Amino acid sequence: MSVERQKQLEREILERTRELVELRQSQKKEFIPGETTISYAGRIYDADEVERLVESSLEFWLTAGRFTHEFETKLAASIGWRYASLVNSGSSANLVAFSALTSHNWGERRVKPGDEIITVAAGFPTTVFPMLQFGAVPVFLDVTLPTYNIDVTRLDEALSPRTRAVFVAHTLGNPFDLDAITAFCRKHDLWLVEDNCDANGSLYGGRKTGTFGDLSTLSFYPPHHITMGEGGAVLCNSGAMNRVVNSFRDWGRDCWCDPGKDNTCGKRFAWQMGDLPAGYDHKYTFTHLGYNLKATDMQAAVGVAQLQKLEGFGAARRANWRFYRETLADLEDVLVLPEPTPNSDPSWFGFLMTVRDDAPFTRDQIVQHLEAKKIQTRMLFAGNLVRQPGIVQWAKDRQGAHGSLPYRVVGDLANTDRIMNRSFWIGVYPGLTDPMRQYVADTLRGFVRRGGV
Repeated sequence: MSVERQKQLEREILERTRELVELRQSQKKEFIPGETTISYAGRIYDADEVERLVESSLEFWLTAGRFTHEFETKLAASIGWRYASLVNSGSSANLVAFSALTSHNWGERRVKPGDEIITVAAGFPTTVFPMLQFGAVPVFLDVTLPTYNIDVTRLDEALSPRTRAVFVAHTLGNPFDLDAITAFCRKHDLWLVEDNCDANGSLYGGRKTGTFGDLSTLSFYPPHHITMGEGGAVLCNSGAMNRVVNSFRDWGRDCWCDPGKDNTCGKRFAWQMGDLPAGYDHKYTFTHLGYNLKATDMQAAVGVAQLQKLEGFGAARRANWRFYRETLADLEDVLVLPEPTPNSDPSWFGFLMTVRDDAPFTRDQIVQHLEAKKIQTRMLFAGNLVRQPGIVQWAKDRQGAHGSLPYRVVGDLANTDRIMNRSFWIGVYPGLTDPMRQYVADTLRGFVRRGGV
């Protein structure tokens, strides 16, 4: 078969793919209040993503290839940094980012077992789990309402001679106080890692989140700002840091050749490292205790199409959040409504509310009411991490073996417990329509004004 005939068949396949997707999406079901489920989040895509996915599948490269390179390049450019490394999930991104801080390349600055990392207990667990698994000590600070972000007034109290880093997320897209955090890290020569998984496109002082620290992470799980189904990324602005990130992602090897490439360094058989014989193959020289956390080129192909829509997705999220904030403003006597951090413009992940202590109903009651009306809700992830069964058991095991907790708590985490018991959120993702938003607002208001009856 000639090359031209192959190209013709490929064009026909892609054209038919686009036609099929457009036909399917033209047959969307009508929204019926109380019967149609209103999701808290969901994948938003069209024929562009499916066409790129099929194109990648026809090439059948599968592992990292041209789509991965294109995605990493465009992703880094989208936030204004030099490097982005694609991984298989946002949780893996956090694992790689934390692991990078432990590299022997950083000398005395590297994180070692027993060193402390300042973070929060009101968040997603895989921001913190890599610290525990390595043997570092998370230092949990409380958060403040109504931003739901780290209480920066207690940073000095959290500091100790073993503190090496701050690793914290922008809660539901709302940037934490980056002025205070970056000043604190500079003053004490600490690493800063931004978990930007819920905040892709958020701004602080007109600058994109994920560009203030040494490293930042993103997730491309379907609820997030763009999706690959699964996937994540680690971003940085330092070539030396990027080498370390890629080493931990790629089995811990020292070689930086792309898949299918050899001798990028020009001296593949001329290195001498560790106790290996001189000239040992650089492709099989391992300088870190790494993992295999790569994604596929097919996922990257979807990401390339999604990236083109990121700004539009962010605008829709902001508009949906603003609708709820304005429409539900009269309920502030019963619900603590969210507020953006001063000097920020969040690309929101959700609309987070807390039932006030004197409300005539509980969080569980309002959540059950909304869910019964086909409106999905979510908690603020783990609530209070130190109360999660996995960490409770971890602490018991650690106490039995070493007589000390594997973490440290600053203060009483009162707001974190309040969030665990009284907070919930609803979606603001771009798939919401005006009738859906109005139904959610009316349902919520009706319940609140009836006193939960």
